[in-house]
Amino acid sequence: MRHAIISDIHSNLEALQAVLGEIARLRADTVYCLGDIVGYNANPNECVAIIRSEGIRSVLGNHDSRAAGLEDADDFNPYAADAIRWTREQLVQENADYLRDLPRELVVNDLMLFHGSVHDTDRYILYRKDILDNFRLLQEVPGAPRIGLFGHTHIKMAVALAQGTPFLVENGPLPLHKDQQYLINPGSVGQPRDGDPRAAFCVYDDSEQMVTFHRIEYDVLACQAKIIRAGLPIRLAERLAMGR
Repeated sequence: MRHAIISDIHSNLEALQAVLGEIARLRADTVYCLGDIVGYNANPNECVAIIRSEGIRSVLGNHDSRAAGLEDADDFNPYAADAIRWTREQLVQENADYLRDLPRELVVNDLMLFHGSVHDTDRYILYRKDILDNFRLLQEVPGAPRIGLFGHTHIKMAVALAQGTPFLVENGPLPLHKDQQYLINPGSVGQPRDGDPRAAFCVYDDSEQMVTFHRIEYDVLACQAKIIRAGLPIRLAERLAMGR
């Protein structure tokens, strides 16, 4: 089966529609979401509604938890906190309830889905220590899932653990080896931060044991216009064109 992995949609309807259109073209069998369906951009209800109607299994992101009222946004930067306050006012009850009920982690066969780090929605996987800590935690999860899928950083990354030593995987198709564990981040659908403004996702083929990373153009100008009309911080619109 071919599993499409998306993350960090952040209320960007145009990017989500473009990505799901490409996923349909690629004929993926399932779609999983690694959290942060909402936040930053101007279409929270529409994005949640699509995830729900398409039956996409998702885990809770840190913006989702704040928007649903599970936690406060006091530790967010001012732009993100403003967007959370706006999102809370916009969310209809059924969508807020949906976000509130999302699991923080999900294990499906050899995959473990989480937003930030294993057992910590808010923590980032960025540095060597973070990587080693998460490989150790992954091994302690019942069944020891071989592949950890995460988001939160908005930056594509794939790291393999071979004989106790992690190494970064280069760009291009990634063949998976049975004797290695992996941490894989597909990048962000709705707010990429790697200098490439195109929406990002990946596809895991469990029969071929291959992961491929994808980028797709979307209507950035339309998304920016909605942010400005909604009265959200203009910085949130500007950064979309820069992929930062």
